[in-house]
Amino acid sequence: MNAQEKSSNRNLEDRLTSALQAQMQQVGLSSFKALADAAGVSLQQIRKLRRGEVGQMRVDTLLKLSQVLQVPLDELVATFGKNSQTTLQPVDTLAKEYQRLQQSFAQQRESLWQEFQQSSLQQLESWLVQWPTAAQKAQENPQLPAVRLLPLMRPLEQLLQRWGVEAIAPVGAELAYDPQLHQLLEGTAQPGDRVKVRYTGYRHRDKLLNRAQVSPVAPSSS
Repeated sequence: MNAQEKSSNRNLEDRLTSALQAQMQQVGLSSFKALADAAGVSLQQIRKLRRGEVGQMRVDTLLKLSQVLQVPLDELVATFGKNSQTTLQPVDTLAKEYQRLQQSFAQQRESLWQEFQQSSLQQLESWLVQWPTAAQKAQENPQLPAVRLLPLMRPLEQLLQRWGVEAIAPVGAELAYDPQLHQLLEGTAQPGDRVKVRYTGYRHRDKLLNRAQVSPVAPSSS
């Protein structure tokens, strides 16, 4: 490579580096390392972008950078390609690859959703079969003890356990009032006051789904 070519490449890298830094400022990134970390790519890939070596970069790398920089993929390739002739083919190829990946991701999501539904239905199979009959029997015979229906809820309870769903407290439990976990149905209570659980609440792993509904417990008379 002669001196003129080296100078041309340096000028190109300087121009592309300035363009990249300007775009980084718009999305609040102050360094190339911050860009690499945000996109989950190596600094070597950032250097290739600054040199205009888009054609040597992986499609998924360019997609990650375009998302972090908030620049359309074709615009990113056109801006950081060495010249329009060398970037026309990559742009077309990358656009097609992008569409293919989007379709692939959509198919994967649908497949995972179907697997999730199938697994859940298998877990609930005995409940799905028996519950409608049990409910009909209860309507026909109001004297049927409700306790007989409780075993039919076991598959649903097992499914909730598998999903990491747990009750805050059982119905009927008396405990100290915590406004973060409990919702008063009536009356007033201060944190730490005794309350009784009327409707249980649930957590999903570390997330609160709904608070347990409680009522104040009248202090016992001495």
